Amino acid sequence: MRAIRRFTVRTVLPAELAALGELVHNLRWSWHPETTDLFSEVDAELWEQVGHDPVALLGAVSPARLSELASDRRFLRRLADAADDLREYMTSPRWYQTLPDAARAIAYFSPEYGIAAALPQYSGGLGILAGDHLKAASDLGVPILAVGLLYRHGYFTQSLSPEGWQLEHYPSLDAGGLPLSLLKEPEGEPVKVRIALPDERELHAQVWVAQVGRVPLLLLDSDVAENDTAARDVTDRLYGGGTDHRLMQELLLGVGGVRAIRAYCRITGHAEPEVFHTNEGHAGFLGLERIRELTEARLSFDEALEAVRAGTVFTTHTPVPAGIDRFPVDMIERHFGGSNAWPTVPVERILALGAEADPGRFNMAVMGMRLAQRVNGVSELHGKVSREMFKDLWPGFDRDEVPIGSITNGVHAPTWVGRELMELAVREVPSLLERARGWEGIQKISDADIWQIRSTLRKRLVEGARVRLRKAWRERGASDAELGWIDDALDPDVLTIGFARRVPSYKRLTLMLRDPKRLTELLLDPDKPVQIVIAGKAHPADEGGKKLIQQIVKFADHPTVRHRIVFLPDYDMALGQLMTQGCDVWLNNPLRPLEASGTSGMKSALNGGLNLSIRDGWWDEWYDGTNGWAIPTADGVTDPDRRDELEAAALYDLIEHEVSDRFYDRAFDGQPRRWMEMVKHTLTSLGPKVLAGRMLRDYVVDLYSPAAASARALSAESHAPAKAFAAWKVRVAQAWPGVRVEHVEASGVGDTPEVGASVELRATVALGELEPGDVLVEAAYGKVGPHDELVRPTYAKLAVVATDDDGRAHYTGEVPLDRTGAFGYTVRAVPYHPLMDTPAELGLIAVPEEPAGMTNGTLR
Repeated sequence: MRAIRRFTVRTVLPAELAALGELVHNLRWSWHPETTDLFSEVDAELWEQVGHDPVALLGAVSPARLSELASDRRFLRRLADAADDLREYMTSPRWYQTLPDAARAIAYFSPEYGIAAALPQYSGGLGILAGDHLKAASDLGVPILAVGLLYRHGYFTQSLSPEGWQLEHYPSLDAGGLPLSLLKEPEGEPVKVRIALPDERELHAQVWVAQVGRVPLLLLDSDVAENDTAARDVTDRLYGGGTDHRLMQELLLGVGGVRAIRAYCRITGHAEPEVFHTNEGHAGFLGLERIRELTEARLSFDEALEAVRAGTVFTTHTPVPAGIDRFPVDMIERHFGGSNAWPTVPVERILALGAEADPGRFNMAVMGMRLAQRVNGVSELHGKVSREMFKDLWPGFDRDEVPIGSITNGVHAPTWVGRELMELAVREVPSLLERARGWEGIQKISDADIWQIRSTLRKRLVEGARVRLRKAWRERGASDAELGWIDDALDPDVLTIGFARRVPSYKRLTLMLRDPKRLTELLLDPDKPVQIVIAGKAHPADEGGKKLIQQIVKFADHPTVRHRIVFLPDYDMALGQLMTQGCDVWLNNPLRPLEASGTSGMKSALNGGLNLSIRDGWWDEWYDGTNGWAIPTADGVTDPDRRDELEAAALYDLIEHEVSDRFYDRAFDGQPRRWMEMVKHTLTSLGPKVLAGRMLRDYVVDLYSPAAASARALSAESHAPAKAFAAWKVRVAQAWPGVRVEHVEASGVGDTPEVGASVELRATVALGELEPGDVLVEAAYGKVGPHDELVRPTYAKLAVVATDDDGRAHYTGEVPLDRTGAFGYTVRAVPYHPLMDTPAELGLIAVPEEPAGMTNGTLR
């Protein structure tokens, strides 16, 4: 019989062990090995059985063992020290506390978080990045208040059928068995947020709090008695259900998340956020909720929009339009209009925020960008791709001026780096992680010490892979008598390549199978063998991705190669740690430029692994020719089969002639000297760049602090600046059709312009109903392309020298002839206001109708 309800009965700890509960319920243990050492001492055998889950450990340990520990003075001393260390970590000033005028608090919204395997609320890179973001914020003292959803089934667990087909399972999670506490009112009642739905329905959610070091993570849970069945299922599983289900999840995350933050701050006294960071478009509705709050406080929609935009940061993670959430317009109208409308937020204004080229679709990323004054991609290349993707939101501006910047992702070293390597680094170069300095000191560490640790981590991967491989084959129906070969699967002394990621088609899981004969020869080479460890999940609805997995599994099943190539099901954080620590080489071969960032290779690099990758995402930015290998790309080839064939051949050649040669080139003492040179250079060159701490510092300096300053500026004096700024924008937008660059003339060019000279420009601009102070007039100049287009121009402000009664203004300035070759210039007018973050903010520009005064020539 099946139970009709499931819940977890928690252990009552003896008073002497009360601090143990404090340690268990702060997820800092997930990146603090000294704390997990203490958990292991509670019951070492049980600790292994529960998969290093401290909540499960306390639920399973016997009362007799707890009594024994309560009288164990040595254990109690260690417990007291660990508790003191956590309290000091939670309260002592850190890097962020040294900054002047920093934001009091930052709200961070994400649909998933990869904190620890014991809290399975993630599916892939977006969630793992969000988890690392919170951990790094905690370590640096950045006052983030995070928001997500609590999925009753999490993401699916993966197994394989006998035929190698992916099977999904959705285990039920009980919040009482997770490291969470329920947010309650002072009177003891659970906090509930409520969202009105069409047809007089309501969506209710309670709020669970996960303490991630210093960062509270609020997780909204719709599985409450007040909801009908459909509403209870809103948070049933991550990325499950159809379009309407996804919309309900995103309403709860965005709108409900803001309401949960307000309740949390009211109850706990936590500072109200000044900055709101939307991690991808899933949480974009948070901006609408904040507009509703301000419009109900007597601001107009336009005034509230400016106040909200000033303090909002939007991060896009997708390089392809198909990766963006888009909803039917009538679905948005139903949720925000009619009898369910918000009185102060017209549905027409909401629809305008999400409007895109397809009039029938509402685009969440587009809304997110229109609601944020600061937008970024997650690598330099992804920033360029995003500017191209979204340039139509800022018509008339060159791609490079589209206001989407980039902050390259990073990874949280204490979570992902092998403990032995961490301890060696901290011992030999103490400033390495704490202050992100001194990475050159790695060169002084002996090759033997690093190689020994690399060998230990590889052996651990091999042993762990065999355990998982045996489990996977048993699930596929094999008997123990058939599995003796697994004892010799993989070899702790063989060059090990890792490939682990989600399985959409663009990541090309099966590129390595392009020439099975060639791959087999590499795997079975008698002198330089290679072994490959593979993991990854396809989305449950992605039949194509499942076929790719099946192809890999069928190849890896063959008795000839199964000891050299393995597919390990159920890719999760624990397996990710095992692989990124143990693999010698990390393989990544997406279709360029479709990898926004890709952080698994960063984790490998921090563990002394070398990247073998297409130059995409972060690798395009930081590959220097000697810190790994770049797989050549066939960018100009339009036939996808031919492109795959060329890039696979290049991959095989690199493995055979460079990677394997260097790994197996051993000195008299058995160590690969040339390999270790690359390992040390990788650690030295990439180490300080790939850290999540670097990423967080960039967010704080480049986005959070400017956003906080803008938010404060617009909210001063009861939002008077926001009101004035909104009125100015309306006035400028209405008057802009009357702005024209009417005439441009130049002097000083001469017949043979030479570098070092300058051109004096004079421009006449019709301002219509605007004043000169409303407009910035600039000369754009520089290299000219084959169609007279300016290539990455430089801009010089022109000064107003006279104004006429008819609304015309006259401007002058100089353009330096600072480069040789084809050179050109033009003049443009754009809106100007000191509260604007970029000239492109309004998407308004005026340029000469004809290339008046354009000089195209060759400078000598």
